[in-house]
Amino acid sequence: MVRSFITIIALYISVTCNSQTALPSIALKSTDGDEIRLSDFSALKKPLIISFWATYCNPCLQEFEAFGDLYMEWKKEMDFEFIAISIDDSRSAAKVKSLASGRNWPFVVLIDENQDVKRAMNVNDIPFIFLFDKNGKYVYRHTGYLPGDEYILLKELRKISNE
Repeated sequence: MVRSFITIIALYISVTCNSQTALPSIALKSTDGDEIRLSDFSALKKPLIISFWATYCNPCLQEFEAFGDLYMEWKKEMDFEFIAISIDDSRSAAKVKSLASGRNWPFVVLIDENQDVKRAMNVNDIPFIFLFDKNGKYVYRHTGYLPGDEYILLKELRKISNE
């Protein structure tokens, strides 16, 4: 009885951890209307930053302004991919493209209208950042945004870029 209970708990922990650390094979729409599978980014074999956000989230927009200003500097220093996944629903998803292009964000913007990826990756609050190493292993996550958080992410990105 106790052994069965421990096995069930171990299985639950394994499934829960895997859902938070592996990229789900869920198709998302780009701002151009193309369908892109999130799991395809694992094949790039370079560090990957994924940020969950929404058009109505002021801290999200502040975070992207900070990242947008630093993105090109970071790209000169190391090779990585940055994906911004909007969790706006069908009523507000139309704003995503105009907002991203109007602000000239240099990173990939995808839309998770049904919040399938958000649920699959156990994201509860936004902004929410994941950092994966070049092998697709989850190495860092952060919820919320305060000015200066971008430098903490840069420090974590540098750690895995030199591996």
